[in-house]
Amino acid sequence: MSKLTASAKSTPWIYNPALDLIVGCGAWSAPLLLVSYFAIASSARTWSIVFYLLAFFFNYPHYMATIYRAYHRAEDFQKYRVFTVHITALVLATLVLSHAWLRILPWIFTIYLTWSPWHYSGQNYGLFMMFARRAGANPSKGTRRVLYSAFIVSYLILFLSFHTGPSTDSLFVSLGIPAVVSRWEQVFLGVAFVALSTYGLAKLAKETGWRNLIPPLTLFSSQFLWFLLPSAISLIKGLAVPQNRYSSGVLAVMHSAQYLWITSYYARREATSESAAQPRSWRPFAYFAVLVIGGIALFVPGPWLASRAFHHDFTASFLIFTALVNIHHFILDGAVWKLRDGRIASFLLQSRERLADAATGAGGRISQAGQWLTGSTPAARSLRLSAAVLLLVWGTVDQARHYLALRTDDLSALERAERLNAFDSSLDMHLASRALEVGKSAQAEAYWRRAMQSNPADPGPRQALLQFLIEESRYDEAMTLTETALRYSPRDPNLLINRGLLAMNGGHPEQASADWRRALEIDPNQVNAQLYLAGELDKTGQAQAAASHYNAYLTKIAHQSAQNRPNPEQLIAVVLRMADCQARSSQLPLAEKSYQMAEALAIQTQQPKLQSVAENNAAALEAKAGKISEALRLYQQAIEVDRKTADNRAAADDWLAYARFLDTFGFSPRLVYASLLQSEALAKTFSTEPDETLKSAKKAVEKRLGPEASVLQHDPEPALREALALRHE
Repeated sequence: MSKLTASAKSTPWIYNPALDLIVGCGAWSAPLLLVSYFAIASSARTWSIVFYLLAFFFNYPHYMATIYRAYHRAEDFQKYRVFTVHITALVLATLVLSHAWLRILPWIFTIYLTWSPWHYSGQNYGLFMMFARRAGANPSKGTRRVLYSAFIVSYLILFLSFHTGPSTDSLFVSLGIPAVVSRWEQVFLGVAFVALSTYGLAKLAKETGWRNLIPPLTLFSSQFLWFLLPSAISLIKGLAVPQNRYSSGVLAVMHSAQYLWITSYYARREATSESAAQPRSWRPFAYFAVLVIGGIALFVPGPWLASRAFHHDFTASFLIFTALVNIHHFILDGAVWKLRDGRIASFLLQSRERLADAATGAGGRISQAGQWLTGSTPAARSLRLSAAVLLLVWGTVDQARHYLALRTDDLSALERAERLNAFDSSLDMHLASRALEVGKSAQAEAYWRRAMQSNPADPGPRQALLQFLIEESRYDEAMTLTETALRYSPRDPNLLINRGLLAMNGGHPEQASADWRRALEIDPNQVNAQLYLAGELDKTGQAQAAASHYNAYLTKIAHQSAQNRPNPEQLIAVVLRMADCQARSSQLPLAEKSYQMAEALAIQTQQPKLQSVAENNAAALEAKAGKISEALRLYQQAIEVDRKTADNRAAADDWLAYARFLDTFGFSPRLVYASLLQSEALAKTFSTEPDETLKSAKKAVEKRLGPEASVLQHDPEPALREALALRHE
């Protein structure tokens, strides 16, 4: 057996079994994922504070660990110069561009969120192979490829979950993979994962035995919990995987802790290595302090300076820094942490081979500046100490501001957060909401306008201000705001819909219809535009076109989740309007089906008034088609529903309609007259003014009845019962 294998077998652990299994191999994954899932659901604000605090001690330092690895030794800086200098310069240029052009933020953030699980998978695979080799395995190239493929497949399953259907996050640009395609692809990849895992792990076990594979198997189970389990739950339960929470929540904390665990071990071995030119003692607290302070420097000052100095939106700036620092970390980490690198393999796999220190004298201004800064001169020490104190204070203030900004139900806390940093659209939105609640409408308006100025790309403040102006009947200002916003976002369908509503209110229906049509061209899923356009076409007598848009609206609504649909009363009203339009445009079979749909929905959702309307209108349609028996049934059923609900107004209308129907189709004048009397009696319960149409119809039938009319006036009940029991052969 080789020296490498013998040494690895004698010392399989990095620190100790407990720490290595829990943190390094992710044995804590299941309990932490469960706790975070249920705890976040019950107390989102508390856990937001907890995760923001944990970021200082795990997430931020773990990025700095890669910077430390690539930059603190001159030979490493020179070796990875394309990454330490050129890629870094490109990321910085993107940082400046994204602040000047906020519209690219969702694309940058999408890259970050999609790349994160790939990065996590790469780290898990690297640690998996490290533990396998330390356990004595020497897998062949084919076995390594099979196992690596299993890790890739697990990532692809999560990738499909992320990019299935439309995005539910404004910061995430989904590929929109059809759900049916994604589902079968995930099932296929799941089967492939099982096959690849079984084969690869069995090959490893032949070399070492299953007992020695406890660390790698624990890591493999973590990969399953992190990637396959969420997707499996989403397939079975139909729950979407939240991209943002998944990539930046508890999983990021576990990944960061795992990263710090292995990089601290490497840094200690590097510092105390006998192969180093100048061996030095290992100072773990100093190392961790450098990572914490450096991590703060990466994430905290940038957004604060961008918002305070240039009035950029703090939240947007923080997201930009978060995404780009992560992307830079992914690139740099992929370059510098490779087991095939001799120096890394020597430290992590415990090779006894001595490696020459490959320092080449990197030189250059950046290297010289770094050497001076890390030197022992009094000026350098003073600068380091001052910067460390400043960053720690800055980080503490940032934590305090985050805590205050999350107390959205406390106006004084929000105002204290504002005094620390006022240019934050998210904070301004909360301030506006609280100010409006306490009657400070002018102050709320000022907050909305400042939020719009800080982040013109965010539609939230604009929509809130627009709604406020409309409620205040300040229509001219609302139109001006909409026109200004459209110059910035000419393809925003929500803006076009709002301008259409304002144009309609201002007496410009042609402009309104044009805006709603344009909104539908840009986004056919804008259901409200379909409804508004249908209503305008209905009003102008274009019944067939209106029916088409009503139908499009209802079709889109049918594919929405139940909680996003309009209430039953609104939905049934739209079906009835569609049926009326179909009837007026001679689409009688379609109108009949629509009335039946409205009736069924009304019965199902217990809306008796709308059920009566649907049945009465359907009866008129059946009568027009000559279906006397069906019309009779529907009229009688509508009247019965009115009786049960004691709706005298609807009952008066329905008895009048029934009387006309009976008269038109030659039924006994006695029954017609009794129906008219009942309609009149019901109308008197809610109106003192007699209906002229009813009066003229009643007089006409009285002439035909003669003396029998007086008898019916005194006792119409027998005739009414007979009318309700009518059948037509």
